[in-house]
Amino acid sequence: NRAMRQQLLGGDLERPEAFAEIVTLDPAMQRVFKYVEAVAVSPRPVLITGVGRRAGLHLAATFLERGRPVIGTFRTERPGLAALREAGADLLRCDFNDAGAVHALVRSVSERHAGLRAIVHNASEWLPDDGDLPPAEVMQRMMQVHVNAPYQLNLALAPLLAAGDGAADIIHVGDYVSSRGSRKHIAYAASKAAQDNLTLSFAARLAPRVKVNSIAPALLLFNEGDDAAYREKALSKSLLRREGGLEELQRAVDYLMGSRYVTGRVLPLDGGRHIA
Repeated sequence: NRAMRQQLLGGDLERPEAFAEIVTLDPAMQRVFKYVEAVAVSPRPVLITGVGRRAGLHLAATFLERGRPVIGTFRTERPGLAALREAGADLLRCDFNDAGAVHALVRSVSERHAGLRAIVHNASEWLPDDGDLPPAEVMQRMMQVHVNAPYQLNLALAPLLAAGDGAADIIHVGDYVSSRGSRKHIAYAASKAAQDNLTLSFAARLAPRVKVNSIAPALLLFNEGDDAAYREKALSKSLLRREGGLEELQRAVDYLMGSRYVTGRVLPLDGGRHIA
């Protein structure tokens, strides 16, 4: 596969300490060492939901560039998915509003993979309360995508997270509004608050084997159609007065996955909005 080719053709060993007791300058032996690294047990994949664009696409592409296998879900075919497939991602179509599709996703992941390094719940839907859909349907959809689907995936795939000896994580990508509410997106905010509560419950249930945390971002990235007036108003709500950026989200995910002592927490990512 692509990762193995890069490892075999690259210059230096990734883990030279593993061969420290073998003293040699023979190029043939160096090639043997690189082959051993390449065919060693591959890293456990990260399951990322909603990889079609923006945050999910960025997370998936970054992990693949690092050599970490990625399982990605998407609802709608988008241009960015082609590059993920080319890089080796295992992409599965899944509409989280379809209960049958969620069950099929669990079966597919369980059949194709023996373990998971992490689940990053990024899939999201942002429906207003006064839009075209009836309020009851708005609430149902928000809870299905942000609470019911993650709840089912966490329960069903917990054995894959617990497989092996390495670290394991569940990360819910939430929202700043989960702690303060929203005038125009009440159902959305309520569902994100419920998702934060999932973090508490699953952190307790799956400890000490699996860490479970949430990230609560605000204004990571403007949409292309956002006009100057909207952008200025949005920026004025934080102390740092800028977008967080997708790389900031990646750093937050990396921090939580790298930590060995943080679980059951909601990590704010909001530029100081709480004191602006």
